[in-house]
Amino acid sequence: MADYHFVYKDLEGASTQWDDIQRKLGNLPPKAPAFKPPPFTPSLDQDSIPKDKSWVDQKTEEQLEDLEDDPDLDDDRFLEEYRRKRLAEIRVEAKKIRFGSVIPISGSDFVREVSQAPPDVWVVVILYKEGFPECGMLLQSLEELARRYPGTKFVKIISTDCIPNYPDRNLPTLLVYNNGAVKANFVGLNTFGRRCTPEGVALVLCQSDPVLNDGQSGNDPSRKAVMEGERRRLIEKVVAEHEDDDDGSSSD
Repeated sequence: MADYHFVYKDLEGASTQWDDIQRKLGNLPPKAPAFKPPPFTPSLDQDSIPKDKSWVDQKTEEQLEDLEDDPDLDDDRFLEEYRRKRLAEIRVEAKKIRFGSVIPISGSDFVREVSQAPPDVWVVVILYKEGFPECGMLLQSLEELARRYPGTKFVKIISTDCIPNYPDRNLPTLLVYNNGAVKANFVGLNTFGRRCTPEGVALVLCQSDPVLNDGQSGNDPSRKAVMEGERRRLIEKVVAEHEDDDDGSSSD
């Protein structure tokens, strides 16, 4: 006959009177606390978050336009007015930051992209050819300046597409346009110094005109402000390079 053994267990955390006496006498370890589940916290409802200026500031232009039909804003004139103000600010900023890179153009594009550019836009044109190291060096500096000053338009064009039979010995050449007229021209890489840094090119471009514009509202786009900023960058770069040279020589 099979031998069946039954084990009876009480509810978890339950204790008998005898066990309690033994615990008081120190014969049993302290009773483990009964399991208690953590309190339930409902997930945050995005629609229940109070709508204020910071909530509007986080929205993109498209999201702000969609909020025009939001019934929650209809009852809050302040938020609706602030939404419109913020949308206008975004659109103004988008208009000011227009470019940001060196744009390739062809001869047929020149009049539209350069001569007919808006009067408030300065255009820097580089005449170049592929395979010329000097052109590559200047283009590298112009790419950096285009990112730094997106309010200024930078374009590049193959020299002979712009001016037939243009001599290769004059490459690279920079032309500066404003309001449909040539304001300056710089022939050859030596014009921008031996090293041809973005800062050196910027200082040459702004010698007489406020060519460079960062496109940001609230900033001074004047020639003086740009030149002071570029001089500071140039000094900081030279100091950093000397520190690197000192570190390298001390490690030998």
